[in-house]
Amino acid sequence: MKEQWRLLNTGHNNAFVNMALDNAILSANREGKVPPTVRFYGWTPSAISIGYFQSLNEEVDIEQCKNFGVDYVRRITGGGAVFHEKEVTYSIVVPESHPSMPKNILKSYSRICGAIIKGLDKLDIKSKYVPINDIIANGKKISGNAQTRKENTVLQHGTIITDVDVEKMFSLLKVSNEKIKDKLIEDVKQRVTSIKHVIGKEPLFDDVANALKVGFEEEFDVDLVKGEITEFEKKLAKSYEYARFSKEEWNFRR
Repeated sequence: MKEQWRLLNTGHNNAFVNMALDNAILSANREGKVPPTVRFYGWTPSAISIGYFQSLNEEVDIEQCKNFGVDYVRRITGGGAVFHEKEVTYSIVVPESHPSMPKNILKSYSRICGAIIKGLDKLDIKSKYVPINDIIANGKKISGNAQTRKENTVLQHGTIITDVDVEKMFSLLKVSNEKIKDKLIEDVKQRVTSIKHVIGKEPLFDDVANALKVGFEEEFDVDLVKGEITEFEKKLAKSYEYARFSKEEWNFRR
């Protein structure tokens, strides 16, 4: 009998709730209160998340975010600034000691990204892993991923782009030299793709989530069983949301 992991599809929430839930699931798993968990979610309103070590003021045009009604939040994972709009985001939380989780960081990225690749294959999209943390299709980036390990627990989350508005993205991100912005936009258009660009139509959120579910089950040889967020996680997520992710002290700390 295959090991059973928990599957969560929490739909669309704001940036602060999304990051708080990932953090709460990590904490609950670390304390042995919940099994390994895979979650799928989206972002409403659209948002920019920055890596833990980045400066919000250096990376993001705060006034433009306010003009567009776009959230901004600091992740607990590293990596660069990410514009979240039309995408499916996943997170996986699993003990570092789990036999399916390589101790080596690059190998663990490869293993988890392998699940995304298998999921995309269900959507007739051929893709491959490019270290450190990207997945490409037709030679262009379709997924970016970030990982952290805290108290012997692994959290990795990442985006699967369903469609992308590069001009809007660059209107929200700061560019060191405005004169090269147009060149950067064209460069990103050449390097970034989406499910819509590959298969010709933007998929439904749940269709992508269902394909990714199968991908995770195949890669890790487990059954993902639909579950719910526990009361412990709900309370913890609320505390993380209000004490951390929605606070200027957290988001502007660098």
